[in-house]
Amino acid sequence: MTSAEKPLTGSVALVAGATRGAGRGIAVALGAAGATVYCSGRSTRGKRSDYDRPETVEETAGLVDAAGGTGVACVTDHLDPARVRALVQRIDDERGRLDVLVNDIGGEHYVDFGKPLWEYDLDRGLALLRAGLETHLVTSAVALGLLTRRPGGLVVEVTDGTTAFNTPRFRETVFMDVTKHAVNRLAWAQGHELEPVGGTAVAVTPGWLRSEMMLDVFGVREDNWIEATRRPRTDGPDPADFAVSESPVMIGRAVAALAADPGKARWNGASVTSHQLAEHYGTTDADGSRPDAWRYVEEVREKGLPADVTGYR
Repeated sequence: MTSAEKPLTGSVALVAGATRGAGRGIAVALGAAGATVYCSGRSTRGKRSDYDRPETVEETAGLVDAAGGTGVACVTDHLDPARVRALVQRIDDERGRLDVLVNDIGGEHYVDFGKPLWEYDLDRGLALLRAGLETHLVTSAVALGLLTRRPGGLVVEVTDGTTAFNTPRFRETVFMDVTKHAVNRLAWAQGHELEPVGGTAVAVTPGWLRSEMMLDVFGVREDNWIEATRRPRTDGPDPADFAVSESPVMIGRAVAALAADPGKARWNGASVTSHQLAEHYGTTDADGSRPDAWRYVEEVREKGLPADVTGYR
């Protein structure tokens, strides 16, 4: 590729929560744009995390290499400040810079839908809050000293729902509602502190993410996922709505385009969707589509209309 096709050549990124889902998609896209990507998470070849999923940080680092970047696997518990400090020190020792920080640890594994606060298992609720918010705070607090050595640094807070979408809605459980609201606010607050030193912070939400876990829920693979949309509805979401889903490639390409934008400061403090970024930068999902799941939710699902994704991807 030419330098124009690899605009992040020479840049260094840390993706906290790169093991799977949006984090993996972002790590790979940053690598495809030429970046060196430190891929961190707890799931390693030698030991699974409590998510008990097969994906590993080593796999993600390999995918970054295959995409044309340099992937570095880093087994790290981001709730442990000492381990995060060791990781950031390693990046400093090996690269001497940090240009992009992506906080993508979410804790959705701990969401128990339909449980009111007084019935929610407190340990699981606090685990969600800690995984989805505390890890972000710990990582930023430790990493921003390195990121702010040079102007132009970018922090991406990956969340679920924009500020505009979440504010008038209850997001499933108290613990999830508070966590996802807080991550949007965290991006805004970091943007306030980064602006004077030339940095940018943005909260980005994917739409209905066709992650590895979601594919398993529907019993399909990425190469045949559309089959799930043809099934009859039982309990839970209408499978036909799944047609508006997006792969991790969508948010990955959008974030990579944002990172490569010399005018990225225009987004500072914003809370945006992967579709909004993709539309602005002209990026797409792997199949060339540009799903707009959040608009679909507002205009179709919430109004009780028949599932029909025409015009939304």
